[in-house]
Amino acid sequence: MSFLATPSSPTIFSPLLKFPSSVGTACCLQLGRAEGYPRVTMRGGSENRKPLQKGRNLSIEAIQAVQSLKRTKKDLQQLDRVYDSKIRRLLKFDMLAVLRELLRQNECSLALKVFEDVRKEHWYKPQVSLYADIITVLASNGLFERVQIILSYMKAEADLAPEIDGFNALLKALVSHNLGELAMESYYLMKDVGCEPDKASFRIVIKGLESKGEAVDLRTVKQDAQRLYGESLEFLEEEEEGATATSIQ
Repeated sequence: MSFLATPSSPTIFSPLLKFPSSVGTACCLQLGRAEGYPRVTMRGGSENRKPLQKGRNLSIEAIQAVQSLKRTKKDLQQLDRVYDSKIRRLLKFDMLAVLRELLRQNECSLALKVFEDVRKEHWYKPQVSLYADIITVLASNGLFERVQIILSYMKAEADLAPEIDGFNALLKALVSHNLGELAMESYYLMKDVGCEPDKASFRIVIKGLESKGEAVDLRTVKQDAQRLYGESLEFLEEEEEGATATSIQ
């Protein structure tokens, strides 16, 4: 896949920061108990430690890659060596798993560095859902300049698929962080790639931006909603009323 259409952009990862090292805890062993025998227990590591990735097991190679990146992030030369030995040799699914795991751990600079490499791979196909995940994490960490850069990457993609759930997740992230202008840009991008907004899209954009007092022009969005769902726009209240009824029960 060619990325000649992708505009040059500033470096999107920031100076490396120091993080406190984790503190080990004692371990004990737990085995099953046969009749007449005492129970022996075993626990390893901190009880508060999160699993490396919820809902999916990472391969040994992916786990080692994540750990190596985090260990060497304070040393740029060492980090480059880790890329050569641990990252660029990964298969597609492991590389994407590393990216998503770094996002889950809010390792934004490392995740963006991996994403730069992902976009250079021959198997790379742009996915709105992946962009939405990245932008959601960046926005939640207050990295709004990087949000703009990643969104510019997304707008430059030549074969972006019309992925409604991904676009809705993206719109929700932008609206919830008061990025009204970027939300409107994403709404128009959504239409440009042939992704017809649904009721959820209109609720997120119209109700979300109005409730936050964003100074954006919503006339086109409301006209699109009326064309698809009727002049009254009563459907905008359906989700909220449903949630209220559930909470009352």
